[in-house]
Amino acid sequence: MDPHTPVTSPTAAAGQIALAEVEALLQRPLLDLVFEAAGVHRQHHDPGRVQCSQLLSIKTGGCPEDCGYCSQSAHHETALAREPLMSVDQVLAAAAAARQNGAERFCMGAAWRAVPKGEPFERVLAMVRGVKELGMEACVTLGMLDEEQAAQLREAGLDYYNHNLDTGRSHYRNVVTTRSYDDRLATIANVRKAGVKVCCGGILGLGERRQGRAELLHELANLDPPPESLPINTLVQVEGTPMAGSEELDWTELVRTVAAARVLMPTTAIRLSAGRTDLDEATQAMCFLAGANSIFVGDELLTTPNPEPATDAALLRKLSLLPVAHAPSE
Repeated sequence: MDPHTPVTSPTAAAGQIALAEVEALLQRPLLDLVFEAAGVHRQHHDPGRVQCSQLLSIKTGGCPEDCGYCSQSAHHETALAREPLMSVDQVLAAAAAARQNGAERFCMGAAWRAVPKGEPFERVLAMVRGVKELGMEACVTLGMLDEEQAAQLREAGLDYYNHNLDTGRSHYRNVVTTRSYDDRLATIANVRKAGVKVCCGGILGLGERRQGRAELLHELANLDPPPESLPINTLVQVEGTPMAGSEELDWTELVRTVAAARVLMPTTAIRLSAGRTDLDEATQAMCFLAGANSIFVGDELLTTPNPEPATDAALLRKLSLLPVAHAPSE
């Protein structure tokens, strides 16, 4: 096949996408791939608008999982201080401030292996209800979730549940050993069954090769339906974690992955997430061109640094991109 020939893949709704199709997409010349992805993006999204979300760690550290990239794992010796579950008032004050600063969605993350029963979960439900009362979209990431808990979150008004696959199936055991790939897929199925939208993506730069990134996109694109929200993170190396010292991902692989995700999942919101502090403006602009249309604002993403709000605002102005929360009525 001529590498410059467009590889337009079917959507998951039209049938299973073959891994070979995803691999071929990622092998295309970068600028050809970005060009095609930009066209797909403009068919399904307003290319001049970017959704801004803010993420808060509502319970920090002490997680029993051994994810090799994570500063919050109890298996790793990092400088992170453990903090208990925040109060509802603390979280809602942070959400109100985020809304004032232009965030449309408020995301809350707790370092749990699985959602606990009893008062902690009731507190999270109150947080979700409070965020909704502020007029914001609500998203949580709490670990593994059963059907009953998913239904309770839906009843509280939750819009999105985040549960990432992290990487491709063949590379997964090199990253996490305390939770299986199928455990993650089971939680996503419970979320979908409850009628909550799925936020699911992965992390690039975990030592995987392009094949691992193809496997990740293949898995995501074949979810039925594909996730409504897809965060694409690049590894933030934290001293004390097994992934510290990993080979850094070339910026072109990030752009290539964003572009392939857009072609494979035309209607999904692609979220340029962790690792943006290591990206220059030109790389971020290339990602927006290739189909990324959501970012996190604020000083931190759970426990890792994020670009300063003024820096993000300046970049969006340079690119004439308008935050969705500030979009004029149509």
